[in-house]
Amino acid sequence: MNASVQHFTVQRNNPAQGRWHQAPLPAVGAGEVLLHVDLVSFTANNVTYAMFGERMKYWAFFPTNDAASGSIPVWGFADVVASAADGVAVGERFYGYYPMSSHLLVKPARVGPGGFLDASEHRRELPAIYNQYVRCSTDSMYRQDREAELAILRPLFATSFLLDDFLADNQDFGATRVLLSSASSKTAYGTAACLAARGSVEVVGLTSPSNAGFVNALGCYSRVVTYDALASLDPSVPTVYCDFAGNAALRADIHRHCGEALTYSCSIGGTHWDHLGGGAALPGPRPVLFFAPSQAKKRAGEWGPDGLQRRLGEAWERFITQVTSGPTKWLTVATSSGQEAISKAVADVMQGRVPPNEGHVLRFGS
Repeated sequence: MNASVQHFTVQRNNPAQGRWHQAPLPAVGAGEVLLHVDLVSFTANNVTYAMFGERMKYWAFFPTNDAASGSIPVWGFADVVASAADGVAVGERFYGYYPMSSHLLVKPARVGPGGFLDASEHRRELPAIYNQYVRCSTDSMYRQDREAELAILRPLFATSFLLDDFLADNQDFGATRVLLSSASSKTAYGTAACLAARGSVEVVGLTSPSNAGFVNALGCYSRVVTYDALASLDPSVPTVYCDFAGNAALRADIHRHCGEALTYSCSIGGTHWDHLGGGAALPGPRPVLFFAPSQAKKRAGEWGPDGLQRRLGEAWERFITQVTSGPTKWLTVATSSGQEAISKAVADVMQGRVPPNEGHVLRFGS
């Protein structure tokens, strides 16, 4: 086991600027577990965590003790390397929410066959969905040969599933068309796949001309429109706008084009993070930030946690079959290990230099 912890942090006001730090391994106290972070993904979803870090408290999960810097949360897999907690053994592997770091100290609570909840003091008031660590040996969604795909797509697809469920829960706000920006992004096309499976609305993907071929080939969109052809959309059709780009100018164009026919407008991500902006004084409904944990909490209360996981698992199986078995390869995995390679991968994702069919996983090494 490494004798030190390797941390990667970014400037909160400019997440494209990052640096590595080294610190001693933490002591493992009573009831605590030390995890070695092995394989995690880094996608546009993590860029969203950084851009909404203050507003949505994403910086609070893994504090750096420096108000100017933050650790971007990532999803993936880690192994137990030391344990002083009942029910969690050295060598076990867990899927969950981790810092950009080689190690994480947690305090397991509600330990059961499926995993545990981190009850560390600073995380107790944060959304529980981010504090759950799933035991791979009992996880119905886990497959060792699909760890990379799980790390990349599982957290994104959870948002996709919950967004589609939220729209269905609200009868699609009376719309017959759902418009998704940044249609080549993984969370967007996961949502499109769910919407297409439900079949109640026309699913229109907005994308750049360079990505139009890829988005068309996915087969989950009813229609693909490039950003420069927005005017070709019938402005009288009742429409829901799902904003995965976060581009303020694009949002304004859509609100002005659709006007009163826009029945709902929600913001999910910020892939165009350098063009983020507010939604005040726009025609039509005021844009609302979609927060997936809120819908998860609602459904867990109505369906029970097991019912929610069962439905999510069923939807995931349909989706991952499309991703891995369709006529077009939806995802190619790129793996980076070592500080220099990880730094480059993060910068590439941050600056939008990653092809739409590529997903990055980072390995922190042993």
